[in-house]
Amino acid sequence: EVPSIDYGRCCFCGFCVDVCTSGSLTMSRDYIHTKTMPLDKLGMAEVREVAEAFTLVPDTAHADNPGHVTPDDLSWLDLKRVRMEELSSGERAASFLEIVKGFSREQARKEASRCVECEVCVDACPAKMEIPAYIRAIWEDDLEEAVRIIYRTNPLPGVCGRICTHKCESVCSVSLRGEPVAIRWLKRYAVDALGAAGGEEARRLHSLEEERKTEKVAVIGSGPAGLAAAYYLSLAGYPVTIFEALPRAGGMMRVGVPAYRLPDEALDRDIRQILSLGAELRLATRVGVDISLTELASDYDAVYIASGLHRGRSLGFPAEKTAQVHQAVDLLREYRLSGRIPVKERALVIGGGNVAMDIARTLARLQRKKYGRVDIRLFCLESEEEIPADEEEVVEAREEGIVINTSCGPRDIHVEGRRVTGAAFVRCLSVFDAEGRFSPRFDEARRIEAEADMVVEAVGQAADLSYIPEAIMAELKLTGQKRPEISESGQTSLPWLFAGGDLVRGPDAISGIADGHLAARGIDAYLQAAGGSRKQAAGRRKG
Repeated sequence: EVPSIDYGRCCFCGFCVDVCTSGSLTMSRDYIHTKTMPLDKLGMAEVREVAEAFTLVPDTAHADNPGHVTPDDLSWLDLKRVRMEELSSGERAASFLEIVKGFSREQARKEASRCVECEVCVDACPAKMEIPAYIRAIWEDDLEEAVRIIYRTNPLPGVCGRICTHKCESVCSVSLRGEPVAIRWLKRYAVDALGAAGGEEARRLHSLEEERKTEKVAVIGSGPAGLAAAYYLSLAGYPVTIFEALPRAGGMMRVGVPAYRLPDEALDRDIRQILSLGAELRLATRVGVDISLTELASDYDAVYIASGLHRGRSLGFPAEKTAQVHQAVDLLREYRLSGRIPVKERALVIGGGNVAMDIARTLARLQRKKYGRVDIRLFCLESEEEIPADEEEVVEAREEGIVINTSCGPRDIHVEGRRVTGAAFVRCLSVFDAEGRFSPRFDEARRIEAEADMVVEAVGQAADLSYIPEAIMAELKLTGQKRPEISESGQTSLPWLFAGGDLVRGPDAISGIADGHLAARGIDAYLQAAGGSRKQAAGRRKG
């Protein structure tokens, strides 16, 4: 039926108008009845009659009387989020200490009270986390319940509470009138406040009385997708072995994210909880070198590849062979593992994503320590409005002394002898064409020269699939971007081989976690179906 007010019950308090997060409700002072007949009985005459009497139709008696509209400053909604304490720009630029300090109990409960439980955030979350449910548990001061809810869909809450791209916050309905609920920080509060006990609470979700399976699963890579797959497969009773080429677990979470954003202790805690369910972790074991994928296919009933994007993309300049030209992912990895990378007095970073900001901010800290000052200039194709890095990364980078030059396209890296002296850029007029495809246009006459002692490229990441033998690669279907093509269950064109995470989707921790969960279900379905076939075959042979 046509929407209408129930005049017998409505007391015209206006509270519905006040708490409407979108601001789309108003309440007229004129009580106008609408037609109550069913929609399929309405004709054009009735529609016109309703329209002519509607409150805000121009040129009617009621057009200038919108009725009750609550000003935001008088709203019952808390439109401003609780501010989380963090290090000042001076403090953070001088160390790799974690920038954000976290909510107190009082702050977390106050921030949780802002949630209106509309659940729009759930749809936006790649892992479909039950966000309103765990926020309500935080508000009720029931951290055990909050963490139990979180672990249902996310076994890396300490990580996501710090570096998640928080797509959920971008659609928070409260943000239509104010600031979005701090969903990421609330998740971090719950797992940090509960500490080691959080894993115990998470395991109580699952009796672990599942029948222990005999089928074995190999997981290649210990990034978010690989760890999530191992977690859910372990819960399902499968023996899981994770193969990690690096000496420490975590993939790009470990070696691609600076400690000031994701400290080791937070990552280690999440990994310990996952491994406590029984998965075996083999570090410093490179598939394709220490063990072949063919061997894994023979020794295991299913294989999940989630090896990430550990190679930097090259711009193709001849000077890239010079010692002072580096890939951002290489420098970040080396510093996280050894604590040592080359640092020059003047550095240029080419790129505008989070990786570019991360290496620029890392070098800034090291420059300040070594030279007492920061001289880093970052050049990116995108305009100020298009910079792909998170807004907080851009703001904090500038506060730490990094100069960001937008709408600039690289044209050359200058070398004298064997020494880098700088780079040349031209003005970028646009990055995408009318259809939204990457197709940058440049004004070659507007040239920019920048002097430097080192250049760092951060223009994208690529997968290293060299560990896949030619025979297997020949049977593997790839997308146009040369990534493994997968089904809705994460299965590749080879039934025993599954893939996911950055390798398939591109860099994003929460999407990787969602992929790992999806693949675990797919692997379980595949192995159960295969097991049933084997049992049927055995029965026929016995008969």
